[in-house]
Amino acid sequence: MSDLVAIVYPSEAKAEEVRQRLLKLQKEYLITISDAVIAVKAENGSIRLNQLVNTTATGAITGSFWGLLIGVLFLNPIIGVALGAASGALGGALSDFGINDSFMKELSASLHAGNAALFVLIKNMTADKVLNEIKEAGGVVLKTSLDETKEKILRDALASVAERPAA
Repeated sequence: MSDLVAIVYPSEAKAEEVRQRLLKLQKEYLITISDAVIAVKAENGSIRLNQLVNTTATGAITGSFWGLLIGVLFLNPIIGVALGAASGALGGALSDFGINDSFMKELSASLHAGNAALFVLIKNMTADKVLNEIKEAGGVVLKTSLDETKEKILRDALASVAERPAA
């Protein structure tokens, strides 16, 4: 079972920094991430999602390959590539995996303009080592699916940064 954690940061850059730290920890086998998305609230109130994987581009590349293959079989590879890329991009844009986009936009509506929320879908993790790595960035827990004790540990670790005086 996966756990969802959403943490609010004062800027998109800070949220991206934490996401990169988590991806580094994943390479060290300390955490397994299914999805990591940054939701940013603009000044006009709109929510923009910064996905880890661009499904539209991936779909276009895959569609181009299959379109080329089919086009070669029917002696018209250029049309095959064009149709394959278009259909792949459309399929990629319509597909969604990981965290539900409408759920993230709904939760992010409560953010202040300019703030960013990092949504992470975690399969498993070594909690103490991951928390030590991300607690320096601070942040405020927006929502989790963790049990109460784990959520309290996470909130306390992130709050400890806010309580320390600036050096």
